Amino acid sequence: MSKTIIVSNRLPLQIKLEENNLKITPSVGGLATGMKSVHSEGDGLWIGWSGLTQEELTDELREKVATEVRKEKCATVPLTQDDMDRYYFGFSNRTLWPLFHYFMEYTEFEKDFWDSYKEVNEKFAKVVLENAEDGDTIWVHDYQLLLLPGMIRDAKPDISIGFFLHIPFPSYEIFRTFPWREEVLHGMLGADLLGFHTYDYERHFLSSVKRILREDVNFNEVVYQDRVVKVDSFPMGIDYQKFYKAAQQHTSLDPSERSDLQKRIDDHFEADENAKLILSIDRMDYTKGIPNRIRAFEYFLNKYPEYKNKVRLVMLAVPSRSNVPQYQLLKKETDELVGRVNGELATVSWTPIWYFYRSLPFDNLIDLYTSADVALITPVRDGMNLVAKEYIATRVNKDGVLILSEMAGAAQEMNEALLINPNNFEATADALKRALEMPVKEQKKRNTMLQKRLQRYSVDKWAAEFFRSLEATKNLDQVVMGRKINTEIENKMVEELKAANRSLMMLDYDGTLTGFKDNPEDAAPDEALIELLQKLNAIPGNDMVIISGRDRETLEKWFGKYEFNMITDHGVWMHTAEKGWQSLERIRTNWMENIRPILETFTDRTPGSFIEEKRYSLAWHYRKTDPELGVKRVMELDTVLTSLISNNELSVLKGNMVTEIKSSNVNKGRAVSRMLSETRYDFMFAIGDDWTDEYMFEEMPSKAYTVKVGYQKTKARFHVHSNKQVRALLEKFTK
Repeated sequence: MSKTIIVSNRLPLQIKLEENNLKITPSVGGLATGMKSVHSEGDGLWIGWSGLTQEELTDELREKVATEVRKEKCATVPLTQDDMDRYYFGFSNRTLWPLFHYFMEYTEFEKDFWDSYKEVNEKFAKVVLENAEDGDTIWVHDYQLLLLPGMIRDAKPDISIGFFLHIPFPSYEIFRTFPWREEVLHGMLGADLLGFHTYDYERHFLSSVKRILREDVNFNEVVYQDRVVKVDSFPMGIDYQKFYKAAQQHTSLDPSERSDLQKRIDDHFEADENAKLILSIDRMDYTKGIPNRIRAFEYFLNKYPEYKNKVRLVMLAVPSRSNVPQYQLLKKETDELVGRVNGELATVSWTPIWYFYRSLPFDNLIDLYTSADVALITPVRDGMNLVAKEYIATRVNKDGVLILSEMAGAAQEMNEALLINPNNFEATADALKRALEMPVKEQKKRNTMLQKRLQRYSVDKWAAEFFRSLEATKNLDQVVMGRKINTEIENKMVEELKAANRSLMMLDYDGTLTGFKDNPEDAAPDEALIELLQKLNAIPGNDMVIISGRDRETLEKWFGKYEFNMITDHGVWMHTAEKGWQSLERIRTNWMENIRPILETFTDRTPGSFIEEKRYSLAWHYRKTDPELGVKRVMELDTVLTSLISNNELSVLKGNMVTEIKSSNVNKGRAVSRMLSETRYDFMFAIGDDWTDEYMFEEMPSKAYTVKVGYQKTKARFHVHSNKQVRALLEKFTK
């Protein structure tokens, strides 16, 4: 029976070692809660680190940990203290975390950190592969395991893999500075489905794939190797009912049952009937913008002094990574800022900021959420920010105002909040004033809409939506293209070729027999290719034809002395050993004088592009151009050309990073049709990589073996991944 395997850096368990005894309790939080239903179904398994290093465990304790976590449907990945220092505290938190959050000044590019990161991802892969079987579904989580999908894919090509990134994915301009950018992208693209919190992160990832890897991207699908990888956004929700019900219970508490924190908050409100409470809750992390928030609050009090003695900021900062220098400096700066503001503005009966540097139990969080008139959540960069959603979920009377940073992923779906730029103190001060003075009717209107959305798209719905989308990717390749050639199909082709009295092989050149070059003139055939073509040409009864958009002169220079059959210029000229060169079409070229200046204008405006002038066509190449700029320019060029060529018997061919203008009565299909009408073939084979070859596939009989190189929509019956596979296939024909 197939199962779902969840993989994350940590298990959803709190495992503590107390006097050589293990204490195991379930974790609480977003991911553990969201994956609970997926994990509990069937034979679900969760793989991650236990929280205890190998040095802390004896052989007996290791066995005991493995046994106990297996009872919880989990499996552990053994990590050493050195792994944690270099992979987790090093690469994950001192390289990926600051880089992905746009804090380049904190980013460290250390090779030993990277080496450790690869090694630990391999350790995770080993445990996954020990537990994975064909038909299983694997869901990998977060930035600590970016290489893992690719490692699993290499070992199990047909298994279903999903990956979700819980932090932002940075823009291309940031990500391009990363020394190991290609390796990370390849690792992530091992998944069938890649999930991000917002469309912005999704867009940034796709932009990096296009610009760095130069892979084909169609909307939210990446054509990668012999697969289509889907990329989508899934904004993570919360356990809405948990927070809503806790808030309901809190409001019904007898005064004697209230916590010490709640009693202290009550004293604040009793001191002045106009007293207000502003809440700030974050981890102590430089991405959260805590110093900015304090300065903005100070600016607010000075700009609107009427709120002094009436408004208090309750700031909870949860300790995080306190052994990292940047976090230590942040803690010091925060302490000093709070001390200065309180020292300058406090009175005998009023302290503007209540500052807590600690973790609080869940009940105390509910105290804060339900008591705050305003929640001030202003990270300078945040993947999602669930605190904003938790605050709204606890507003059982639908009052209260959320002020939210535009830089938080949650801002994309919480438009009813007051959205601000956290770097704009003026706007933040004005938003605080507006929030404190907002009529209750407007508060309820805004929160009603927010609560409906959060209740509908809970963390359970988030997990279910991702899983449903991952299941849908299993049929994605069948929609896009023909069958992948396997050993059985190869053997059948070889048998039919050997049995045929007369056979035809139509072989495209660029992108099929050889890879693409930045400069078309650099694509001359190598000795191995020449030898292969000679073998194919020597097969008894076989008409091997190199059919190309290349001009006659180039192919004559490369292959003329071998007397190969050739069709050039997309079907204008044909060469055979018996008849030499023959013209298949009568072509005029006076149109080039009008089209060339247009292409020259686009070349001037598009760095990296160039014009290739052939005898019967003009080709505009943009392989070396920035991919996104290239796509934009091609759309512009199409618009211009369409208005010019409609009545000039010209057509536009779109190849691989090239747009070619030629006579509309010339294409490879017409040349193939002519050959098929003159000779009866028992075996027919055609292979090509771009849209110019689709005319050829279309003209071939249904029984012919038509093969597309690459992973694109096609009329061909079959496909292979690359020109390397093409050569391997053609070699089998010569055995």
